[in-house]
Amino acid sequence: MNDKAGQPERLAPGDLGETITPLREFVAAVTRLVERTRDEPAIVAEARPLLATLVAEDGWLPGPYTVPDPKFYCQYLLHCDPLERFSVVSFVWGPGQATPVHDHMVWGMIGVLRGAEKCQRFRRGPDGRWSEDGAEHLLARGEVDVVSPTLGDVHRVANAHQDRVSISIHVYGANIGAVSRHVYAPGSGEVKPFVSGYSSAALPNLWDRSSRVRKSIQGQQ
Repeated sequence: MNDKAGQPERLAPGDLGETITPLREFVAAVTRLVERTRDEPAIVAEARPLLATLVAEDGWLPGPYTVPDPKFYCQYLLHCDPLERFSVVSFVWGPGQATPVHDHMVWGMIGVLRGAEKCQRFRRGPDGRWSEDGAEHLLARGEVDVVSPTLGDVHRVANAHQDRVSISIHVYGANIGAVSRHVYAPGSGEVKPFVSGYSSAALPNLWDRSSRVRKSIQGQQ
């Protein structure tokens, strides 16, 4: 999810292809997974430890996809599967920023790369009103959470810090910026349609491995 935000600067060529290797390997692994099965529990069970490995290592996320907006949380697209079977997004939270109560309509995983997030789930009562479902929980750096229409899909997320930026890597079972979703008004049954879009117009280049290839060629000479 995101509201309007500034666009990241264009990335300069160089050694990014080597720095971003963990993301490239993650994308390749999830691509192989969704080619093998579309069973949601199987995908989540296998992809969750892959995401945990990705967010356990910092330093691979390009700078333009870590920039907060002073007013709105940012949703930077890092990769979308050509068949829209999954997408990978960098969520950048300014101090104290939070989402409205919202759903996803597809499975999703959230891994915290920097800082921490607070998550509060919601449920619809017999009277049709949305209210908090259990206690708010903290998602610390390196931890992974899962959402899904089958597991619980309506929640509110916030930066756990009031004085620093937090960043999380989200993986969804669709091109999440183009999914028709909903926002909810706590304490009432009001529902509004929502499509998140993205905060960035350009994707990071996952595929420039030219530096490694050049070194390999030089080593053969």
